Amino acid sequence: MRVAFLGLGIMGHSMAANLVKAGHEVSVWNRTPGKDKDVEGARTAASPADAAQAAEVLWMCVSDTKAVESVLFGPNGADASLTSGMILADSSTISPSATQRFAERLKPRGVDYVDAPMTGSKIAAENGSLIFMVGGDPAPVERLRPLFQAMGKQVFHMGGTGKGQATKLAMNLQIAMIYEGFAEALTLATKLGVDIEKLLPLIQASMVRSGVVDYKAPFILKRDFSPNFPLRLMWKDIHLALDAAKEARVRLPGLEAVEEVYDLAAEEGHRDLDYAATLTLLEKWAGIEVKGAS
Repeated sequence: MRVAFLGLGIMGHSMAANLVKAGHEVSVWNRTPGKDKDVEGARTAASPADAAQAAEVLWMCVSDTKAVESVLFGPNGADASLTSGMILADSSTISPSATQRFAERLKPRGVDYVDAPMTGSKIAAENGSLIFMVGGDPAPVERLRPLFQAMGKQVFHMGGTGKGQATKLAMNLQIAMIYEGFAEALTLATKLGVDIEKLLPLIQASMVRSGVVDYKAPFILKRDFSPNFPLRLMWKDIHLALDAAKEARVRLPGLEAVEEVYDLAAEEGHRDLDYAATLTLLEKWAGIEVKGAS
């Protein structure tokens, strides 16, 4: 398929590269000059509009709602090149209500809008094992199947437009809270003199085991907070979840408490570290000095 891929960050770069490897004709564009040239076999476009020329599918993976709107409808935006029959797939994590607005804006043009955020982090993007949660009409979702297969291992069709984004916020809410519980448990255990290297096998053998802990534990032991999923993006997703909850008149008191931790972690300069770096903030408050702490 002819695919225009917009956004070559931590996730998007590998996703675009996997589309090329699968034999698709890919044009790429990124807001930061230079990154797009690293996708071997893809055409480098001068703008979103240029990338979308003659494409069958426009795929986006950018940072936030404002970025999606700019890429689509801003100067030299992809909107200028969208034609009837094209599919727009958005793997950014953005506001569900904004997703619905963007889809309605493009519907009269005959463009199918599919929201397709994913989970799996940097490593899954690299090895093509992402899990997509998708919102949109069944027909365009099915047409995208070969592209999903090139980038991921599973696709969950959650309903109409916006339901993929709504699902992603519910998923990231859980990840943020599960990890924060894990980080607080490690902090308390350390302060009480428990050997963390002995505690982790117990956690993983018990009913509190989770995929989040399994994934993060090796990085924690190495004190490696390089960004597989930057704190600034999880922070953004927490805000999106709280905004969506406000729109739906839902209270999320646990997430509100976690948001405060992220606010302070951002103030401490941890925005571009992995979100696991909130652990270092808890350790600091507890007066714990850890060798190799970031």
